[in-house]
Amino acid sequence: MNTTVPTPELPITPRDVRGRPLRDLRLSVIEACNYRCGYCMPADQVPDDYGLDAASRLSFDEIEALVRGFVRVGVRKLRLTGGEPLLRKRLPELVRRLAAIDQLEDLALTTNGSLLAAHARPLHDAGLRRITVSLDALEPHVFDVMSGGRGRVEDVLAGIEAAVDAGFRRLKINTVIQRGVNEDQVLPLVEHFRGSGHVLRFIEYMDVGTCNGWKREQMVSSAELRDRIAARWPLRPLDANYRGEVATRYGFEDGNGEIGFVSSVSEPFCGDCHRARVSADGQLYTCLFAAAGTDLRAALTQGEDALVARVSALWTRRADRYSELRDLPSARNRKHVEMFLIGG
Repeated sequence: MNTTVPTPELPITPRDVRGRPLRDLRLSVIEACNYRCGYCMPADQVPDDYGLDAASRLSFDEIEALVRGFVRVGVRKLRLTGGEPLLRKRLPELVRRLAAIDQLEDLALTTNGSLLAAHARPLHDAGLRRITVSLDALEPHVFDVMSGGRGRVEDVLAGIEAAVDAGFRRLKINTVIQRGVNEDQVLPLVEHFRGSGHVLRFIEYMDVGTCNGWKREQMVSSAELRDRIAARWPLRPLDANYRGEVATRYGFEDGNGEIGFVSSVSEPFCGDCHRARVSADGQLYTCLFAAAGTDLRAALTQGEDALVARVSALWTRRADRYSELRDLPSARNRKHVEMFLIGG
């Protein structure tokens, strides 16, 4: 006998002040990371043991209850993040539970790839179907610098290969380019992944958090990167896969795949942002650039209906559009939540 209980629907999907529904949830399962990338978690700002204390993290039961509640208010896509999510013990067990949630249409994970070789098959067997790997350089020395001296590019490439062997297809490879740091890696990365079936995406260096010491002059714009790449391999624009897709898509004219550009600084896309983020300790952030979150644990302890009501109320008050306001005096020097707390 089938004992599955359908997830109740809300009569109306909540929309924020700007009419944006809640469709995507990015959920951090751990704050710890085994890298110390300068643009996210610099070693001189974050101690080695940061995020290793499990006491404050949501349990698997709490995470499952939270996701079920978010599905009731309209979430259909869930991405597991960190920190580095593969550091969370028994992660395939959690994935299996989340993959079984009715009406959750897409379950993905973002990782630095260093531990992926050992985890790819168990995650695929558990029901995960999409993986995004962060990779900022192919040259070993540059990669070492970018990872804060903590990683080996060979491990990441082995992880990508293991993911393909496990059954994952069309991985997304995310790259942050910083002027004067890894600019020389742009063309080698494109050449490596062109024709591979994977999608390389360049993400503009952003002022997420405060510990990375962001300066606009260190950001290489998507337009500059696109022109540089197109001079070597001609490109043609592609339609978005869906409304709200963060990356602008381009195909290689010779048919060898596509690349994407995420342009939060130079071409803000706040108007179509329908993402919420929850930290490993249960704080809800309605914007990547939020100054503070809202604790959902109290609502969780009161049951799913209470959580649904709380999230709906918070979302209907949402008016975030920081990237559109970045250059205004009122937005300057504003405190932002650190990226390693909410997974970017």
